[in-house]
Amino acid sequence: MPVVMDADRMGRSLARIAHEIVERNRGVEELALVGMRTRGAPIAPRLAQAVKEINGHGIPTGALDITLYRDDLTRHPVGPQPLIRRTEIPFSIDDRRILLVDDVLYTGRTIRAALDALIDFGRPKAIQLIVLVDRGHRELPIKPDYVGKNLPTSLTESVQVRLTEIDGRDEVEIQDA
Repeated sequence: MPVVMDADRMGRSLARIAHEIVERNRGVEELALVGMRTRGAPIAPRLAQAVKEINGHGIPTGALDITLYRDDLTRHPVGPQPLIRRTEIPFSIDDRRILLVDDVLYTGRTIRAALDALIDFGRPKAIQLIVLVDRGHRELPIKPDYVGKNLPTSLTESVQVRLTEIDGRDEVEIQDA
């Protein structure tokens, strides 16, 4: 199936998003990046590094597991025991602008679960959404603030994001379901 983003294109998209973050937020002092497990978690530090290269300031990063917040655990069980990963947010989210990071935005249900999970950690000043790929087909009124690539797909297709940290290579591919 076609590769729609290779490593170079992915890097350019993340660099563009980093520039947009700095411009839109007029600095990074109040910001923190929280990547959703699994593939949003490695994207967040990449974005933090790109922002640091732009303005010299680091942004704290964390990782969020939303497994127990999902609304489909009983409808489509992921096995007899759901795999629960660690949430690692080593800073207070109170009064910060949180940049929530995910790889693919589809129906919006995963983001809804992430918002619920994040609010359990405190009261951020604002939450902005970053996605590498927006494939459409929303079921909830969720819209990203930053998008690497809009990728219209059919309901019979799936979008596979591969990242070096997990899969050994960077690419985005469309597959027939």
